[in-house]
Amino acid sequence: MIELINVTKSFRAGTNVKYTARGINMVFPTGAVVGLLGRNGAGKSTMMNMIGGSTKPDSGQIRITGTVSWPVGFAGSFHRDMTGAQNVRFIARIYGVDTEDLLDFVADFAELGHHLNEPVRHYSSGMRSRLAFGVSIGIPFDTYLVDEVTSVGDANFRRKSRMVFQNRMERAGAVMVSHSMTQVRQMCSAGAVLEGGYLTYYEDIEEAIDAHHRNMGTGEED
Repeated sequence: MIELINVTKSFRAGTNVKYTARGINMVFPTGAVVGLLGRNGAGKSTMMNMIGGSTKPDSGQIRITGTVSWPVGFAGSFHRDMTGAQNVRFIARIYGVDTEDLLDFVADFAELGHHLNEPVRHYSSGMRSRLAFGVSIGIPFDTYLVDEVTSVGDANFRRKSRMVFQNRMERAGAVMVSHSMTQVRQMCSAGAVLEGGYLTYYEDIEEAIDAHHRNMGTGEED
């Protein structure tokens, strides 16, 4: 369970202050797969980072029961001079999982071949994303934070990513950001809509999508 208690977050934009969270009180239930919806710039990534712990709210608390991942697929924390395999082993030790089991999973999933034993600085952005997704989803968390990650790679890799993600969701929950309403419908059972610094939870994903469309002033979108 993820509980937001009077959470406020703002940024200065020139002479103005922009709020991405205004005293939010909400619970993401244990085991739920929640689509986090909102217009560009609404603060979805900031919300994910606050839940993940990399960004602190200005005020309020975020209480977490169980384990929560970093944003799945985030590749910014790899050590560029270490190989992909060395990075995987390092992360496995930090999170207390078997190093070789995680490495075997990532090698099979990310399909990097011999590049897994090369320094990450030589990777393309796509290769880093595939490595990051493999490491993220290879560790058993209670709740995964997912930010557009299943859009990485070609059609076959995206299909495999969705299958692995859905398999994980049989035993875990997630908070997921995606601009594809088709993808949100396929993967999410509930929704939360962020608009003007306020977050509204909907137990029915279709109600969340409808509210998002009303905020956008648009009809159905893919």
